Amino acid sequence: MRVFVINQNLEPLSPCHPAKARKLLSCGKAAVWKRYPFTIIMKQEVKNPVNREHRLKIDPGSKVTGLAILEGSRVLFGAELTHRGPAIKAALESRRAIRRGRRNRHTRYRKPRFNRFRPIGWLAPSLQHRVDTTLTWVNRLRKLAPISFISMELVRFDTQRLNNPEIAGIEYQKGELFGYEVREYLLTKWNRQCAYCGASGVPLQVEHIHPKSKGGSNRVSNLCLACQPCNIKKGTQPIKQFIASKPDILQRILEKAKRPLKDAAAVNSTRWALYHQLAATGLPVETGTGGMTKFNRTRLGLPKTHWLDAASVGQSTPENLITRNINPLVIKATGHGRRQMAQINKFGFPRQKKDGSHSVRTRTKEFHGFKTGDIVRAIVPTGKNQGTHVGRVTVRAGRVFDLTTVKGKLQSINWKYFELIWKADGYTYVHKGKKCPLMRAIRGIAIAQAH
Repeated sequence: MRVFVINQNLEPLSPCHPAKARKLLSCGKAAVWKRYPFTIIMKQEVKNPVNREHRLKIDPGSKVTGLAILEGSRVLFGAELTHRGPAIKAALESRRAIRRGRRNRHTRYRKPRFNRFRPIGWLAPSLQHRVDTTLTWVNRLRKLAPISFISMELVRFDTQRLNNPEIAGIEYQKGELFGYEVREYLLTKWNRQCAYCGASGVPLQVEHIHPKSKGGSNRVSNLCLACQPCNIKKGTQPIKQFIASKPDILQRILEKAKRPLKDAAAVNSTRWALYHQLAATGLPVETGTGGMTKFNRTRLGLPKTHWLDAASVGQSTPENLITRNINPLVIKATGHGRRQMAQINKFGFPRQKKDGSHSVRTRTKEFHGFKTGDIVRAIVPTGKNQGTHVGRVTVRAGRVFDLTTVKGKLQSINWKYFELIWKADGYTYVHKGKKCPLMRAIRGIAIAQAH
């Protein structure tokens, strides 16, 4: 993993080796500028800097997007960006349900408006978030490295072919349910029997294989037929849990069920929006197919990971790719909190305290110099949490905070034991894999300089 370097004018220079960065920090010629990703800033003017061509490669995904920066045949930086699209979708659905409930109770609230319109190119918030977050990190990395080219995987999934590999010609127009109603199609598909117990000659109900309450869709590939006792018994259990003792039945049902296509639809919806945003940066944008990415990765003998997929995007992938000593940075979008002041229950009513008053959040976000989302180091001398811990802090109005680390959540730690590492910016950061000894030494020097 290379260290990003910028000059006194905040202009990016070529990333350097961690050993060189350690020497620059030790002799006072540079200082720490950022920790995620780790960046140093020069204190003296750099004369005649040698800036080589760098290429940023992107592998867009529904849940995780891979990022990689290449200099020739060497990978200098890798990252995996985890989106929060499902969380946004769940929050919007919860808000919609609560608003509908209030309207149905005839409380004083604005009436639903039906004169809304969506502009051309509109994307759902959960999909627009994927585009915006990816573009945010493209712009951040452009400020840290002299990027001259961008490569992006511009893939399009054929959702009908995913369901039926033999589909061709006019069958695309007929669709999966041509000539059938949904119920008649299911009766034919499941031989007019209960999918779970095989009962026939009894009233059958349409049942979701993957429960709708757990994200299951209404696609016909997620529907089956079940008798009333089996439907009631299954409830909202996952199918693998419901018939875990009957592996043969489970295998038969899963073979008939089609794999979900939500992720493919998300990539299809956002691919051109992301491409146009990248083209607006003014840099040459190379596109590649998913098949080319897989071919390059297989040819190079690389494992299947998001950041290595990104490094294999496009025809610009070199014959030999050097990926040694790269610990990819795992970036997870967490948001900036909520503006909702009242604590509400699952029915949309404000929560009440024991004295009957409503539970209201405080408007103060920062306590003792920390706010929720800050990445901190806690050095606890005694007690059950004794030791040194690094993670994301959750502040409270009192003297004790909670800390979420990669090993779990630690509760009730006094704020005096915390040291600020990184201010909250809507993301959490974790380095995947074994850390480089030189990078550990560099961070040790940075901590010493901070004190």
